[in-house]
Amino acid sequence: MRIARLVCSLLLAVGMLTIPAQSRAQVAVGVSIRVGPPVLPVYAQPICPGSGYIWIPGYWAYGPDGYFWVPGTWAEPPEVGLLWTPGYWGWEADSYLWHAGYWGPEVGFYGGINYGFGYTGVGFFGGYWRGSTYFYNRAVTNINVSIVHNTYNTTVINNNTTISRVSFNGGRGGVNARATSREIAAEHQRHVAMTTEQNQHQQAASTNRTLLASVNHGRPDVAASVRPGQFDSRGVAEAAKPVASNRSAFSQPSDATPVNPALEQKHQQQLDQLKQQQDQERQRVEQKHQQEQQKLQQHAADDRKQQDTQRKQQQQIQQLEQKHQQQQQKLQQKQQQERQKQQKPVKPPSPSRPPHDDKPAA
Repeated sequence: MRIARLVCSLLLAVGMLTIPAQSRAQVAVGVSIRVGPPVLPVYAQPICPGSGYIWIPGYWAYGPDGYFWVPGTWAEPPEVGLLWTPGYWGWEADSYLWHAGYWGPEVGFYGGINYGFGYTGVGFFGGYWRGSTYFYNRAVTNINVSIVHNTYNTTVINNNTTISRVSFNGGRGGVNARATSREIAAEHQRHVAMTTEQNQHQQAASTNRTLLASVNHGRPDVAASVRPGQFDSRGVAEAAKPVASNRSAFSQPSDATPVNPALEQKHQQQLDQLKQQQDQERQRVEQKHQQEQQKLQQHAADDRKQQDTQRKQQQQIQQLEQKHQQQQQKLQQKQQQERQKQQKPVKPPSPSRPPHDDKPAA
């Protein structure tokens, strides 16, 4: 019996060692993570160290001491032609589960989380591969053009300054996003896990107590670094002061005066209806894009034509996201006006007159 237990213990230990560092750091055995990660900190992107590096946005990981920040960094892909799909936290089965990021020929679904710097929540607009060369979009990436010459400039909607810095999908206050048909197709393509450098980068972050959310309160001293594992003062970016709580863009401001539940229910139904209409519109656009890609493949279009079509499609997605954001803001403003109408000002009570004393003074 003792021998059997010893063998089981050894097998368990070996199994734990074979689990990638990412899984060990973010999944605690026997622990159900019921509290969502903090908001995404606001930070500046360090300058790209050289051609061939791809931006890996920062994220909240989970360890024995709770959530800790893994700084964003520039990393080399494991193979030419691969792009990074960030990981994300999702609410499933009454707990938050981590969906690990991966390398692949296309960027897949990452929870609709707006990580910034080209990762708007849907797709990726920070760069693309043309043959064996990676081209950087100067509009959303910090590039020194005197060092990196393979660049272009395409305007991308930057949601870093919006009120939503939500870092998880689903659940109360989470991002309400679902994978598009194109993102679903990307999930079934060949994937490559995090590189050794990325794993070491996360491991180093897990041992740095200043990166614990319980210590930095959502404002890590090192929010981003030039290269993986470099957390010294050179080439790092500090998190700026947070401007919003970790709630969806549809949430009522915390300082708003409470209104009647019927009005809030009406507003929520309006928001849900708008979101449903936007999802349907986005799916139609994605379906159209997929049909265009299939036609190009059938006609054996050259790389340049495919790249032009892809850039056009990206611009359409950006315009669609901008349109949806404006619709949401317009509806929020209308709802806020309704709330203000419901808030009847309370008149201060008139000062009471002191009782008249008819008695003569003594």
